Amino acid sequence: MTKAERQEYLKNRLQEMQQYEKMLRTKGFQYIAGVDEVGRGPLAGPVVAAAVVLPEDFDVLGVDDSKKLSEKKREQLYDEIIDKALCWGIGRQDHFVIDQVNILQATKLAMAEAIENAGQMLFDRIEKDVDFVLFDAMQIDAVKKPQMSLIKGDSKSVSIAAASILAKVTRDREMVALDQKYPGYGFASNKGYGTKAHYEGIHKNGITPVHRRSFLKNLDVK
Repeated sequence: MTKAERQEYLKNRLQEMQQYEKMLRTKGFQYIAGVDEVGRGPLAGPVVAAAVVLPEDFDVLGVDDSKKLSEKKREQLYDEIIDKALCWGIGRQDHFVIDQVNILQATKLAMAEAIENAGQMLFDRIEKDVDFVLFDAMQIDAVKKPQMSLIKGDSKSVSIAAASILAKVTRDREMVALDQKYPGYGFASNKGYGTKAHYEGIHKNGITPVHRRSFLKNLDVK
């Protein structure tokens, strides 16, 4: 694929991923927040969610499901999304909350927090409110706004994809920092997921204060 062909592909991909936002705008919604999370599966660290409202003329090419992108590309797009978004917000719930209420409820709390923070930024900037929420395979009754759940939404909606990138980069940076604080578990590379090196670290060094004890009930460690 030539550079020109690649650019044309990315332009078409962006248009494809804007279809839900365009449809909602025809129904009168203007400030549509895409919401996604990262970190439901790891053994350690927080679950992190992001909410992003993009302008109608958003033109950043390459925004897609964060799992499809390299770390370098995610970092680049993170800066471009932050620069061009109408607003954005991050929500996080740590291992204590995850152990207390379970990972699904903690994820919903993080998402609700992200929406609230994005909404506050939007109001501070232009005195408007988020008026619709696009979730990736989730619905949250506690969020009292019109909403839609899209299966694999991070591959279908540019707003959700942008949120997936912000959430992923935010959490990855935190796990790299935790690797400095708790060496021996490979947090910088595995981001808290249950890799061989991570399990070996647990058996050798024990459980850290940032491990999710509810995820480690079957391990004979302290």
